[in-house]
Amino acid sequence: MKKIFILAVLASGLAFGQAKKVVSSDVHWWGYKVAKSQASSHDGTITVKSGNIVMKGNEIAGGSFVLDMNSINATDVSGETQGKLNGHLKNGDFFEVEKFPTATFKITSVKKNNDKMYNRTINGDLTVKGKTNPVSFPANVTVKGGVVTLTSDKFSFDRQKFDVAYKSSMKDVFVKDEIEMTVKVSAK
Repeated sequence: MKKIFILAVLASGLAFGQAKKVVSSDVHWWGYKVAKSQASSHDGTITVKSGNIVMKGNEIAGGSFVLDMNSINATDVSGETQGKLNGHLKNGDFFEVEKFPTATFKITSVKKNNDKMYNRTINGDLTVKGKTNPVSFPANVTVKGGVVTLTSDKFSFDRQKFDVAYKSSMKDVFVKDEIEMTVKVSAK
């Protein structure tokens, strides 16, 4: 019985590929506010808490990433303004990080592209505030020296689909539903 179990474990590793642990990441976000007189935006970062990319040969076969929502940080402002904005993003108006301290992205498929800049389309399920929706984005994938690097183009998703439903209290101002992101992760 023990031999069968060991063979099954080995076979599953060969069939599904090898998982590579994320060793570095850079996740950047942009949010936009529109007013009658002018448009403005905020941007910042968020930390990948953990993750892996599953490889089958030199191709991505899957993977998953955990984002630390407590790390959300506006980088376009500083001081008291930054503290207030970060608090606003972390409270119930936006991401409710006390109740939902992490978000996840699970790769469901990867499609080759003919685009010279972005050679793959990454498809996956994004879970934010307990809500899961599909998200796809163009990315360049490279494999070199045992390290796989995935670098995305800027992509967006609708925050309303994840119950990130803040509405501005000012009559002539609204917050756009689309949040834009770029992602760069390297796994070894």
